Amino acid sequence: MKQFFSFLVTIFFSIPATITFWLVTYFAFNQTFLVATAVSLGGGIAIYGGISAYLKHRSLKRYGLTRKEYRYIKGNLDEAKQKITRLNKALVSMRDISSIKDRIEFIRITRKIYGLTKKEPKRFYKAERFYFTHLDSAVELAEKYVFLSAQPKMDKELKKSLADTRRTLDKIKDSIEEDLYQILSDDIDQLHFEMDVVKHSMKTVKESQLLKEGRR
Repeated sequence: MKQFFSFLVTIFFSIPATITFWLVTYFAFNQTFLVATAVSLGGGIAIYGGISAYLKHRSLKRYGLTRKEYRYIKGNLDEAKQKITRLNKALVSMRDISSIKDRIEFIRITRKIYGLTKKEPKRFYKAERFYFTHLDSAVELAEKYVFLSAQPKMDKELKKSLADTRRTLDKIKDSIEEDLYQILSDDIDQLHFEMDVVKHSMKTVKESQLLKEGRR
């Protein structure tokens, strides 16, 4: 959404600037149509690039990241998006009716982590365990489970393997829930701090009122 808004802002300024360059070059400087067009296009592209660079710089400053860090995080998020799509597809394809609720929760948590990191890229550093370990494991196991469960003939060993895979996926889900809490740890600490401040303020006010009543 922010990228689209930035694009609109850039276009909003670039198009009028391009038209202005053409009019000034053609009428004020008496240049030919082709020269005016070339100058206006060059000026418009320069304006577009300058505004884009400025908006990106503002975003990086707001995120508290360098350009190199942002590119690194964005590259990993692009890869993660594809993996999450594969994971969700595999989880939806599972035939085990009893695990529907857990699979829906699994999908919700992974999307939540991705959404938080996408919105605030700096959170990526608190989610590295999810992106580099747990997500890969979940995708691999879920896709393998779907493949094996689709086999026409089920022997005892295959059923055991599927059961073991389900249990392992449950453990990975628990680990991913911990990843989410880790990402939100600063927010939780901040909430606790604000609650302590409020409680302390309420206690101070109450003690002050009791003191005033005692003096009457």
